[in-house]
Amino acid sequence: MSKKNMTYSDVRKNEEINTYIRQADIALSALGYTEHSFAHVTAVAEKAGYILQTLGYSERNVELAKIAGYLHDIGNLVNRIDHSQSGAVMAFRILDHLNFPPDEIGMIVAAIGNHDEGTGVPVSPLAAALILADKSDVRRNRVRNQDITSFDIHDRVNYSVTSAELMIDDDHEAIQLTLTIDTEYGSVMDYFEIFLDRMILCRKAAERLGLQFKLVINDHPLI
Repeated sequence: MSKKNMTYSDVRKNEEINTYIRQADIALSALGYTEHSFAHVTAVAEKAGYILQTLGYSERNVELAKIAGYLHDIGNLVNRIDHSQSGAVMAFRILDHLNFPPDEIGMIVAAIGNHDEGTGVPVSPLAAALILADKSDVRRNRVRNQDITSFDIHDRVNYSVTSAELMIDDDHEAIQLTLTIDTEYGSVMDYFEIFLDRMILCRKAAERLGLQFKLVINDHPLI
């Protein structure tokens, strides 16, 4: 396969990559974290692609955003701590082995290495799209724990979100995350307690793309 023809669809079919995604999610499951398997990485890939496509970036950049989204959490196989950096190194090895051009490897690796709120910075449009796509994937069916009485705050917040939508407005001036929260399980304050750093990073990512970040929860604008 030529360098120019490697697509998001090709990456999704790669069994080596899929093995690492499965094993990374198994490791997170052992630690009690929410789902980070194919449902999550596919959602992130599609959202990252949607963002760049809507803003008029090239078809190839859209593909690279999707690939970065699909690969972004493989570093959890190594350790949850600093998983963005270890994932970037793993992605470098994988993409180099798949004969990606160095400039594309660099773009994807930089995005993965900067997607986490602990150390991440939206260093490029690709990184910014990945950040927004990743941090907006909050939903009830990511919670593994089936015992509601034993939920920690992360379980409560994710379980409380009954719908989440990330949309760019028609004028391409703002990107809005709209959440519906069932306050029987988690409050708006709970959401901010664990996600404030993520929302700040989303604001910076939106600004990198020339957008204003907006957050609406239960029909109330909060950011």
